[in-house]
Amino acid sequence: MDLGLDGRTVIVTGASGGIGREVARGFAAEGADVVLTYRSSPEEAGQVAKEIGEHALVVPYELGDLDSARAVVSAALDWTGRIDVLVNNALFTWGWEPGESFDKVEEDAWREMVRRNVEGYLELSRLVTPGMRERRFGRLVHISSGLVDEGMAGAEYYTTAKAAVHGFSRSAAFSLGRDGDILSNVVLPGLTATARNEERIEPFSQRYINLSAVGRLLDAREVANAVVYLGSAANTGITGQTISVTGGV
Repeated sequence: MDLGLDGRTVIVTGASGGIGREVARGFAAEGADVVLTYRSSPEEAGQVAKEIGEHALVVPYELGDLDSARAVVSAALDWTGRIDVLVNNALFTWGWEPGESFDKVEEDAWREMVRRNVEGYLELSRLVTPGMRERRFGRLVHISSGLVDEGMAGAEYYTTAKAAVHGFSRSAAFSLGRDGDILSNVVLPGLTATARNEERIEPFSQRYINLSAVGRLLDAREVANAVVYLGSAANTGITGQTISVTGGV
């Protein structure tokens, strides 16, 4: 299938590792020019860019910082003159410990988590949308978490931020779709195996494997495949949706 990504410009936030890395690789494999953003891992982002070659641009990005978001968009436009796809994948979790009782989390910590994760996604979406409207083409893909549906003690503020993005994407789809072939969707991964998280997720893995229809955890590349399709020109009618990519959990 021709995904119609050759020559398109894609921004992938949080592209230095995990799902973001595989998303960047996936778009590049389809001929797209990929802007890879990172927060604290320039070496890893540089390695991904080296693998991709001349079709990659590495840019630092601080989620929830408007000036940083503007710099990413400016860098992309200076590079290719266009932005066709935005994948909001970056995540801010500093100051939060999984399992911590929500009423005991420090005020500054939970407020910053919610603010950055919500505002960061909305800021970049707002910045890329005018160009998409002008060209009458664009794709927004927001990476969320299966915890929004499943729930987990200690993840209250994380899931609050992610759920807010669901609401934005759903309504934005109706606004954007009236101005061209512009689509907005949310991808909802479950517990996903990545090169970074193997040890951290091990205590939870078997529970998810037992619940999975395919009897295993999905890996980052499998989630990325769905993201790339939703962000492609081959997707002409899926918008305003939340797509679970969980192996059937």
